[in-house]
Amino acid sequence: MPLRNSIRAVVDAPLFAKIIMVLIILNAAILGLETYPAVMAEYGTLLKTADRVLLWIFVFELLLRFAGLGPRMFRDPWSIFDIIVVGIAFLPANGAFAVLRAARVLRVLRLISIFPRLKRVVEGLISAIPGIGSIAAILVIVFYVFAVMATKLYGAQYPMWFGTLHGSFFTLFQIMTLEGWAEIVREIMTTHPAAWVFFVAYILAATFTVLNLFIAVIVDAMQRQHQAEEFADNQAEADAIARIEKEIARLHARFDSLRL
Repeated sequence: MPLRNSIRAVVDAPLFAKIIMVLIILNAAILGLETYPAVMAEYGTLLKTADRVLLWIFVFELLLRFAGLGPRMFRDPWSIFDIIVVGIAFLPANGAFAVLRAARVLRVLRLISIFPRLKRVVEGLISAIPGIGSIAAILVIVFYVFAVMATKLYGAQYPMWFGTLHGSFFTLFQIMTLEGWAEIVREIMTTHPAAWVFFVAYILAATFTVLNLFIAVIVDAMQRQHQAEEFADNQAEADAIARIEKEIARLHARFDSLRL
């Protein structure tokens, strides 16, 4: 137990987290340099060696965390995330698994598990998933209704945009992002002057209403999580103060008994 406590103190030390953060950033820079053929031609061996060394350092870090926390490490979702991201590098990168060579850059995501504020953002997004799922269902319904209408109204004359249902889905997704929508609508208005009514109604429903609901749900979830953390911190402080007051009262009672 003393050894485990010592290892845990090392792992939880701010300096240890800063060192790992620097190594992750260095690893990200190395993976970025590997995308340049000229750099790889001259320093390829050095970069690959450095990448492997950093990988084993990350493995050693995970082993230290396991030695300090024991099985409790596997109850922490962020620790499991770190294990998966580091473990990807040990999977075979041949044949169907060739894409895993590019997946090594996922190690950069470990920066999220190091910075508490980034963790809170991600946890807020995760807690917002139920609400996001409901809004996504509404968005799909809106997409489907407008896609069917657009295919029937404009598919015959503009098959490149609305010739099929899935083609209409893609075009409406582009319009939802407000990328090049004016050119599409103006082109359609040459044969359907009132088409702007359809597309303006769609943009108001999909872009300015449903997508803003996504933002509202995420912000609300993050705010609720922040309030929960503040309540937990305040509760911990209140418990500590209560213990101190109880100890002071006990000491006063003992002092009074000795004085009598």
